[in-house]
Amino acid sequence: MESNIRINNAADISVIVIYFVVVLAVGLWAMYSTNRGTVGGFFLAGRSMVWWPIGASLFASNIGSGHFVGIAGTAAAGGIAIGGYEWNALLFVVVLGWLFVPIYIKAGVVTMPEYLRKRFGGKRIQVYLSVLSLLLYIFTKISADIFSGAVFIQLAIGLNLYLAIIILLVITALYTITGGLAAVIYTDTLQTFIMVVGSFILMGFAFSKVGGYDTFMKKYMEAIPSNISYGNITINEECYTPRKDAFHIFRDAVTGDLPWPGLVFGLSILALWYWCTDQVIVQRCLSGKNMSHVKAGCIMCGYLKLLPMFIIVLPGMISRILYTGLRGLMLSVMLASLMSSLTSIFNSASTLFTMDIYTKIRSRPSEKELMLAGRAFMLVLIGVSIAWVPVVQSAQSGQLFDYIQSITSYLGPPIAAVFLLAIFCKRVNEQGAFWGLMVGLLVGLSRMIAEFAYGTGSCVTPSKCPFIICGIHYLYFAMILFGVSTIVILSVSFMTKPIPDVHLYRLCWSLRNSKEERIDLDADEEQDKADEKDAESVNEESEEEPGCFKKAYNWFCGLEQQKGPKLSKEEEEALKKKLTDTSEVPLWRNVVNINGIILLAVAVFCHAFFA
Repeated sequence: MESNIRINNAADISVIVIYFVVVLAVGLWAMYSTNRGTVGGFFLAGRSMVWWPIGASLFASNIGSGHFVGIAGTAAAGGIAIGGYEWNALLFVVVLGWLFVPIYIKAGVVTMPEYLRKRFGGKRIQVYLSVLSLLLYIFTKISADIFSGAVFIQLAIGLNLYLAIIILLVITALYTITGGLAAVIYTDTLQTFIMVVGSFILMGFAFSKVGGYDTFMKKYMEAIPSNISYGNITINEECYTPRKDAFHIFRDAVTGDLPWPGLVFGLSILALWYWCTDQVIVQRCLSGKNMSHVKAGCIMCGYLKLLPMFIIVLPGMISRILYTGLRGLMLSVMLASLMSSLTSIFNSASTLFTMDIYTKIRSRPSEKELMLAGRAFMLVLIGVSIAWVPVVQSAQSGQLFDYIQSITSYLGPPIAAVFLLAIFCKRVNEQGAFWGLMVGLLVGLSRMIAEFAYGTGSCVTPSKCPFIICGIHYLYFAMILFGVSTIVILSVSFMTKPIPDVHLYRLCWSLRNSKEERIDLDADEEQDKADEKDAESVNEESEEEPGCFKKAYNWFCGLEQQKGPKLSKEEEEALKKKLTDTSEVPLWRNVVNINGIILLAVAVFCHAFFA
């Protein structure tokens, strides 16, 4: 069987070769044409991005190969409800662009933990969130993406699993490490085009093969596996027949595999954490040239998020009925989703490490040192990713998407609670936020460890985990965890001293339009760093001119520093003001606001139609 599904004809191979050549060309072009010589240039694309690459990159960063394989697999097993995960995002990209990003831009931050440090002061929340985010990237996103992508390549081309992974990572690393965020965003835009066009062709092919939508609905409900025995066990009928509610998004609150209150409220908590506070997503928005471009990018991403129901979920269900061809094209779609997701995570993880962890180890690093640290960390991350693959391989890889979602349900809600309250409740302070995160972490870990120890089980062999620990659906658990974290944050905050307004101007919603000068909670430390930087720039000016080889190396790695005239204090202030400006041209503000309302209406209609 395996030999005849391998890719060995000229058409399939040429599609894949063309794909790699085009991606590398776009990556190298972006490296050549953008400023990578400063921290702002490397990590935020010089804050010069327009709306369409932002929107495409938000979508491509979100849809990885784990997403493709996981959603299609879950859809084949359980029907269309998993598409509700995608459509929930339509609401939260609007929340991101209209409520959260304006505060992040006014705060003048590069990373999410940096925002919490400015909002609350102290270092422990910043370091904790950075470390937790990096662990989540490795254990959920990177490992699942690499594993599912590599298995797909192994089946299609017949390459050794590790060789497939190493080839992928080398190509991905080449432009991510050298090109920075701009190269990642431009290649993401290309990958989005490949994913959407390839998936539409695949969907058309699948529907024509199955005989249209009505026939598909009928055949799906009759699609029963040919082998229904499991060793000596006679399998219960409900384990292998399609669910009666397969074509409904909203399912029974108690017996449903994705109960509707969980899908509406529990999933919204996870979406708030992912879409509004996750570094990978927010970093794309912070690269926008102005607020209207950021909002338009969010709207474009929202419209693209309508598609997975049709290009991933339904073909996943059709795969239960028939095996689909178009191997070369399908492989390029898979590669596009894998590489776009990985490049985004590598870039954002290195930003978190460099700006939030490395600056704590080295108190006054130069810009060049920061960029070298960021690139070196990407190499470490790639090494860890390869080492982690056998662990994911041995784990239960059946419904991969469920595995990722359940882990985030146990660790994400406390972070969502902290950010939500940090922005919308100025009374919340550092002690409240810290203890809310710690209690939330303990509660979440207790459920996660118990579930891993007992195993999640399956319909055929149910888990022995006690109901009180594992019986509550993970989306309901996310709601409970969010509630517990919120209560702890508010209780501790109201029992301790508030933060004076002078430290909160433009850091929370009620003070977002304040014109007063803000005194940062760690202002003395910032001043010391600024003085040190001035001394360093004097030393750098006296350095001798590098040789030809050094110049070439610096250019390739984007380390050539643009020597410009030193800015005066007033010019620095004006530049800072421009970077933290969220004003919009009235015409474009109205255009994006109207489009935002239309997108929300489309979201409501889609949910109602498939409910």
